[in-house]
Amino acid sequence: MPDAAQARAERTSAEATRAPWRQVFANRRIAALLLFGFASGLPLALSGGTLQAWLTVRGVSLKDIGFATLIGQAYVFKFLWAPLMDRVELPWLASRLGRRRAWLVPVQGLLALVLFSMAWHGVPHAHGGVALAPVVVLAVVLAFLSASQDIVIDAYRTDVLPAQERGAGAAVLVLGYRTAMIISGGLALWLASTWLGWRGTYALMGVLMAAAIPATLWAPSPPGHVPAPSTLAAAVVEPAREFLARRGALALLAAIVLYKLGDAFAGALSTTFLIRGAGYSPAVVGLTYKTMGLASTIAGALLGGALLARLGLWRALVLFGIAQGAANLAYWGLAVQLPSLPLMVAAVGIENFTSGMGTAAFVAWLSALCDARFSATQFALLSALSAVGRVYVGPLSGLLAARWGWPTFYLFSVMVSAPGVLMLLWLRPVIDWQERAHAPAEG
Repeated sequence: MPDAAQARAERTSAEATRAPWRQVFANRRIAALLLFGFASGLPLALSGGTLQAWLTVRGVSLKDIGFATLIGQAYVFKFLWAPLMDRVELPWLASRLGRRRAWLVPVQGLLALVLFSMAWHGVPHAHGGVALAPVVVLAVVLAFLSASQDIVIDAYRTDVLPAQERGAGAAVLVLGYRTAMIISGGLALWLASTWLGWRGTYALMGVLMAAAIPATLWAPSPPGHVPAPSTLAAAVVEPAREFLARRGALALLAAIVLYKLGDAFAGALSTTFLIRGAGYSPAVVGLTYKTMGLASTIAGALLGGALLARLGLWRALVLFGIAQGAANLAYWGLAVQLPSLPLMVAAVGIENFTSGMGTAAFVAWLSALCDARFSATQFALLSALSAVGRVYVGPLSGLLAARWGWPTFYLFSVMVSAPGVLMLLWLRPVIDWQERAHAPAEG
């Protein structure tokens, strides 16, 4: 009898987990997260890879382009103002939309306004200096607002989803996010090169960003009332104290930074490498690297998520970490060969596919590390740490690529991926314990 009851419970749990996948567009919560994922992903490339391509075709020096990658450092430091957005309620809007959506509406409006402003100013034909200042400042503001939007979306997802829908919610959020990056990355490069020009393309992205506001107004409110933290200690001190009191906390934080470091080096100047180093046109890069690369990332993330359930978190982290590091050899091969479109497609596909697998395991790891009582602030902190490599390797990447050349640079990116995997081997008992301790509650 106990075996039969257990089997029924397992079937019920499995059906609850699968149901949101079958009814994703019939479920307003999940559909809203798909739209929020799109809104979250749209600004990232516009202050990163797409802006990098704009600077490249305007003749900005490799050194200056490398330092321009610091524009995205707001993603690293977003944990500093995450407690403020968790604690402060916008009175008039919060009474009508709830405190999460009350923040999203003005932030999304400002994001659209900044994109229109970037289109208005444009990037002049220059080699850095004062002429680039207006667009660079606007890009910094864009990254700050985008990071702020991510804080609120992560908190909304935590509040609105019941336990059985968290897997489906995370999946559609990534799908929306990556779809937006295809549009603001690959499609934007093609539009800028062949039809609208760079300023027209950024204006179009502003229109798409403004369209997120009606989606936010349509999204459902979280069930019940989740009160804002009443004190600064509740918003800031307690989440940090809880995490740092755990066994191996500092080692876990170091492993989070190192896990995607090799991947970050490989992708930091990939657009510039393909245009300037490998000799492909921006249009070709947009249609193959940006579009197909992000599609490969989506496919890798979906497969990674499926394999993660079979392998377990620790095994998936190790295996996918090894794969994403070794895949950087594909860019090394591209750097030492004559330009070949099939070779570029293969190299970009392999690197992005394995990166997607690593990302699936990595996001699951960050979620497992969060205490449900402090998930908004802790997730902001951990995801900000995960962005350290992606943001800060940019200037170093520009210097190393200029000094060593592209082939040696990409071999270096393979070696840099090893420390993160080695730390995981050491941390296996801690990771297994954290996964069990912070598993989502049933029901």
